[in-house]
Order: sequence, then structure tokens, then C-alpha cells
Amino acid sequence: MLKIGQLASHAGLTVRTLHHYDDIGLLSPSARSNAGYRLYSRDDVARLHQIQALRQFGMPLADIGSLLAGAGISSAAIIDRQLSALDRQISEAARMREQLLFMRGLLATGETPDLAAWLTTLEQMTMYEKYFSKDELANLALYSDNNAKAEWRQLVDDVSALMQSGGAPDNPEAKTLALRWMTMLDRDTGADPSIMARLNMMHEREPAIQQSSGITPAMRNFMAQAMGEVKLDTWAKYLTPEELNQMRRHYATRAHEWPPLIEAISQQMKATPSPDNVEAKLLAGQWMELFHDMVGNHPDTLPRFRRAIETEPLLRVGRGMTDGMLAWLRAALHRQ
Repeated sequence: MLKIGQLASHAGLTVRTLHHYDDIGLLSPSARSNAGYRLYSRDDVARLHQIQALRQFGMPLADIGSLLAGAGISSAAIIDRQLSALDRQISEAARMREQLLFMRGLLATGETPDLAAWLTTLEQMTMYEKYFSKDELANLALYSDNNAKAEWRQLVDDVSALMQSGGAPDNPEAKTLALRWMTMLDRDTGADPSIMARLNMMHEREPAIQQSSGITPAMRNFMAQAMGEVKLDTWAKYLTPEELNQMRRHYATRAHEWPPLIEAISQQMKATPSPDNVEAKLLAGQWMELFHDMVGNHPDTLPRFRRAIETEPLLRVGRGMTDGMLAWLRAALHRQ
């Protein structure tokens, strides 16, 4: 058994923090000494590990308390997530070392590349490496294939020209460009929903990538609406005008919420393949809410929606959700 001061020292916390955890019912000692001092057992220390790990993942104390009070999450699952995070950090550090050695070697030969070009290259590589593994980058045409890069530059220029001319997302030229965008994105990411989601997040969060690629937030929003219009033309075969209007509103206001949710689902499936856990149920609930915002709650809509997805290949381009993900989410919902 450990006294509170000993546990605080081992955990890198203050005694006051452990008092607070006790006060809010998050971590209470299993026993007290004859003098009334808090004593912590092995199980208490294991619970503290769960608490601290979940804090590192950004979860508020209130949510941690609710999670641990319910079905909980196993220590093994938390350790697996910590190991994955550490592996990513180690991999990123190793790649950065390789890049620095490469640059030093070039400079040692007496070459004098343009400083701005080198800084831009280094910045881009660093940005990409925040989001993708070395193996993923090797297979990501947007990063490694010069022909694909040139094709994307041309597409971005075409979209920019249309936007500057005042073109709307629902005009024929915008739809043609949107179809090119969707097709190239599927091709250059291998239609991998996790890669698509992280690529989207990178462009959303990194101003340097926006500047170097020319894909501004305004352009991403324009193309999201244009891609929505392309698909709405197909959805019109299956949905009512009211349902189409709801979907159009969803594309314009909440389409940006799908990529981070899809990535969270993908990561959770990797960390815990079974959908029978609290985190899976929370993600399934978020997915269901967003899905109903897109298609509504009418019982007749869902069968027509599914028939359209099964029948129309275009509706599966750039979709982001795999059949495996959907099956996992449905299983999580059924366990609630």
C-alpha cells in the first residue's frame, strides 16, 4: 500500500490533485491507516494510470469519471493506445533525423539551393509527417508522385479560376471539376477513408499547406458543395424534393464534420476492434446524429438511401465510410 505522498511522487502529481480526485469520486483510496492517512492499493494505482492516460488523450475529468463508472475501458486497451502514440512519436523523430541528415549531406556537397524552396520543402514534409506514416507517404500520390502533383495543381488552378469568375457550386462547370476532384482523390488515396480524413484535417489545420497547395478553406467549402451537387443529381432518382433540400443544407453546413468523425471511428476500430465498449457507442451515437441530420428520420427514407448507395457507383466515390465501418457502427448501436 502507498501513502498519498508516495503515490503523488511516483505519478508526478501533487497531493492536492489526489485529494481533488478523491473529493470528486474519481479515485478514492482503498484503505486508511490507523492514523487516518489515505492508503492506495495496486488496483488504485492501476485506476490512476487509466485516469492519467485518458487525460493525456484530452478527455475531461467529468467524462473520465462517467467512462470508468460505466462499462469502462480496459487497462490493456489504454496501454495499447499509449503504445501507438509513442510509436508515432518515435517514427516521426526518426524521419526527422533522416531528413536533417539528408539536408546536411546536400549542403556538404557545396550545393546552394534556394533557401525559400528548402524551407518550404522541409515545412511541407514536416506537415505531412504529422498526419501520415512513412509507408503511407510512400503510397500517397499527392506527396510522392510528380505527375499527380502536376494534375492537382492544374485542377486547383481551374477551380480557382471558376471561383474568381463568380461561378456557383451548382453550375455545370463546377460539377465537372467536382467529379474530377472526387475521382482523383479516390485514386490518389487508394479510397482509404482514414487517409482521406487525415488529408482533410491537414488542409484544415495547416496554413502552410493551404498556401503551398492553393487549396484554401474557401475552395474546400466550394468543392464540398459542388461535390454535394454532383451527388444530389444522382440522389434525385431516389429521394423526394424535401429530402434533397435537407441533404443540400447538410452538405452546406455540416459536411465538414464527417472527416474527423470517420478518422475517430477508424482509429477506435484499430485500437479496439470489438464495438462492445463505451467509446464505440459514443462514436456510433455521433454518427447516427450526423446521418439523421443529412437524411432525416422518416422510416421510408433509409431503404431508398441504401438502395441508391448499392445501385449508384458515383455515390460511393469519396464516401469515406467503408462497409466494415458501417457494420461496426451498427453493432455498437445495437449494444446500447
